[in-house]
Amino acid sequence: MRRLLVVEDDARLRDELCVLLARNGYEARALEGFDDVPAQILAAAPDLVLLDLNLPGVDGAYVCREVRRSSPVPIIVVTSRDSDMDELLTLSLGADDFVTKPYNDQVLLAHVATVLKRSYGDGAAAAAEISHGGVTLDTARCRVTHEGRSAELTKNELKILALLMRNVGAVVSRQRIQEELWASDEFVDDNTLTVNVSHLRATLARIGVEDFVRTRRGMGYLVE
Repeated sequence: MRRLLVVEDDARLRDELCVLLARNGYEARALEGFDDVPAQILAAAPDLVLLDLNLPGVDGAYVCREVRRSSPVPIIVVTSRDSDMDELLTLSLGADDFVTKPYNDQVLLAHVATVLKRSYGDGAAAAAEISHGGVTLDTARCRVTHEGRSAELTKNELKILALLMRNVGAVVSRQRIQEELWASDEFVDDNTLTVNVSHLRATLARIGVEDFVRTRRGMGYLVE
């Protein structure tokens, strides 16, 4: 299991990101303090760093440069600073990728998987593509494929299907699915969730996939 280190001073975002990474097969931890951040990163020896630029008392670009002087650990800058200059600067200082906030969870996961694959060549990019029962979900492209037929998914359809396919055989509660959708800052009530699942089933039916998402009444949904 790849070890990811989150360097983010916003506690809510930090916790949400760690939960997202853990739910998708990574060991995620975060820095709690920001004294000598480069030294803390090197001491943690992670497989990948997710680095914010706006840190208390230190600029993320400096952190990126200092870490790169001592370690080849891949670094993905995740920041609200979205200027071309910020991106060019951090990439020139050794960052491997640049993702702006607010980000789509599945897109961020695809960036993580791609950087890990490029850095370690160990199949980590599989996290961006999930297959089960003849159905393949490409989370980076928001597309589902079955026997040569494919369909585009909405953001919510993608999140629901990815969560269920990453937990094959287990019932995922309605509350957990709602929490997954809540991470995008979009509140989804119980009835809206039912509608979204119905739309997902209709999308799957258009490419010949029937009864893929099953209901466990009073419990939630699952993919078997």
